[in-house]
Amino acid sequence: MGPFDFLLHLANFAAPALGLALLLVAAARLLGLNRPAAPPAWAQVAVVFAAGLAVLGVGLWWFGRDGKMVTYGALVGVAATVQWLLTGAWRR
Repeated sequence: MGPFDFLLHLANFAAPALGLALLLVAAARLLGLNRPAAPPAWAQVAVVFAAGLAVLGVGLWWFGRDGKMVTYGALVGVAATVQWLLTGAWRR
């Protein structure tokens, strides 16, 4: 596998985590769920993306392959929980 193919595979591996992070932060902004003390949007995206990548990495390690629905379910659960914590919604 060449370097371009490797980067393409890596981008496709990370795409679900990035897409979900962008979607969650945008939805929180549109629905007005952010508190004034919430981190800026770029920081929220970075933290949710990092948590999502960690979940995808653990799923790859645990199952030995990418793309298992259990891993994607865990990705959604962890990303939503991290976004919930970042916006301070647990204080309401």
